[in-house]
Amino acid sequence: MTSSQTPENPTTGSRIWLTGASYGLGRALAVELARGGAFLGLTARREDLLAEVLSEVEAAGGQGMVLPGDVTDRAAMNEAAQALRDRVGGIDMLVANAGSHVPTDVNAFDVDQYMGLMNLNFTGALNCIDAVLPDMLKAGAGHIVGMASLAGFRGVPTAAAYGASKAALIHFLESMRFDVESRGVKVTVVNPGFVRTPLTDKNTFRMPFLMEPDKAARVIRRGLERGRLEITFPFPFSTYIKLLRILPMRLYVSIMRKTWDRMKPD
Repeated sequence: MTSSQTPENPTTGSRIWLTGASYGLGRALAVELARGGAFLGLTARREDLLAEVLSEVEAAGGQGMVLPGDVTDRAAMNEAAQALRDRVGGIDMLVANAGSHVPTDVNAFDVDQYMGLMNLNFTGALNCIDAVLPDMLKAGAGHIVGMASLAGFRGVPTAAAYGASKAALIHFLESMRFDVESRGVKVTVVNPGFVRTPLTDKNTFRMPFLMEPDKAARVIRRGLERGRLEITFPFPFSTYIKLLRILPMRLYVSIMRKTWDRMKPD
């Protein structure tokens, strides 16, 4: 199988490796990309859930294969990437979506837990990039997509560990772009706001502009097709967060405290 993607529509007919594909936004994104006829390598830890996603991918008009594994295992990710290349001849796009969230509680400060989150959200993405980048550079083509978060833009309450892992990913991808873009490899950073998933379902605070995963997946797919270097959404909330990023610290802290007070449950 060879890729039929075009610059105008880089997801159509592409060979895409998608991590964190078993539920939530990853699952919705798998189905959305399948509608363009993509071949999807689906990675997550639970093979049974990936089998369900594969059925949904095929029903949507795409093809795929199950590549179970833990993104924190670098060797396993290299094996998964090679298995996908063996099946379809190459990888046009990596969507490094696997990740999780752990609220930061200063009354139960747990360095091991926070570093585990960094290992999953940041190092896990690097392990997958490591598995595809050499071949992309050799081919002079490819697209690396990292799923970060608006929480990585600036410090927000209860998200110190999560935000730090996403900030690291944003910085890494934005910096790496300068090194790989001239060699034909594109880099896109995706920064969603709140998306309804099993993780956000655990939040006890109000989540402004909460999006359903299928809608978020459509936004990401359209952004990729338009060649966006950065995909941030939802627009009102992402614009607000971006404006907060440039404010002086004292003003930012004051506004964020008031914002957090409005988000707390009654």
